[in-house]
Amino acid sequence: MPEEKKQQSKQLRVAVIGAGGWGYQHARAFWSRKDTQLAAIVGRTAQRTQERADAFQVPWYLDIREMLEKEKPDFVSVCLPAQHTFEATMTVIEAGIPLMSEKPLAYRLEEARELTARAEEKNLFYAIDFNQRYSIPCLKAKQDIDAGRLGRPVFAHWRFGHGWDTQLLDHPYLNLIEAQCHGLDLLEHLCGPIRSCMAEMTDNGGRNSYSSFTLSLRFENGAVGSFLATLDANEHNRLSQLIEIGGTDGRILIEDNVRSYTFQATDSEMAETWQAGFFEDGLRSFGHNLDRHLDALIPALLAGQEPPVPARRGLRALELAYAAIESFQTGRRIEVKAD
Repeated sequence: MPEEKKQQSKQLRVAVIGAGGWGYQHARAFWSRKDTQLAAIVGRTAQRTQERADAFQVPWYLDIREMLEKEKPDFVSVCLPAQHTFEATMTVIEAGIPLMSEKPLAYRLEEARELTARAEEKNLFYAIDFNQRYSIPCLKAKQDIDAGRLGRPVFAHWRFGHGWDTQLLDHPYLNLIEAQCHGLDLLEHLCGPIRSCMAEMTDNGGRNSYSSFTLSLRFENGAVGSFLATLDANEHNRLSQLIEIGGTDGRILIEDNVRSYTFQATDSEMAETWQAGFFEDGLRSFGHNLDRHLDALIPALLAGQEPPVPARRGLRALELAYAAIESFQTGRRIEVKAD
């Protein structure tokens, strides 16, 4: 249970909608910051929601509108299963409260488009938590690419394999939309817009869900890419996730998102590698990717700027996912319009 936190003036009052596992990470992150005050927890079941709220010593609610009316938060974090998040998210948008959603933004394109369009109509701060961008290795990759160390991008590879409770495979493209939206976003974040894709998928023995798939990609800048994703694996495996980006002047390797970062110049026999020190647990913690995201998000919100990862990036990832679905269903390479 968290210890009592000292309050200070000018803190943003933040409500978290969602009392699940990742909802805990959001509650923890906002509770621990000096510039935010956790104001309330909203959940779907009374016992779980009350237990979570009691742990942080904040009020709890089962009704979003009631919470908004009584607590009047400055910011709302939505951490609900994305197949059931549209109504909750739209409620916050219509109330005009700045917000952040967990990924994916939605499962249906029309819902994602409606959410982002309505928020833009209201000129509302609307972010999405693509937190893999904020691991130390991914931050270093972005820095080196922007500095020109990689040269002209030539190829990119994403691999992510982990397990999933087969009882939760309740959507034919759950892996693509739910788990692998991180990769679709991150490859564009590091390598630029994807122009086209070709997909192959397997349901691994009639699970009614395509649990493994591969994509062949072409980027706007001429680079090519490969994308391999599976829920038929074990995240305890070493290198369950791997990102490799090659350019004319160097090569980038990211291992397990938070584990290590390597850059090697094309003309060098020596590579530069970062990995967290023995006592630096926070630097290799996936949960602390959220904290680093908030380090960028909160100042942007207070300054009246756009979110560092705006919600339309979630819409873009979903558009790429549906292009991959169309490719698999038709057996054709699908051209994708630039964001």
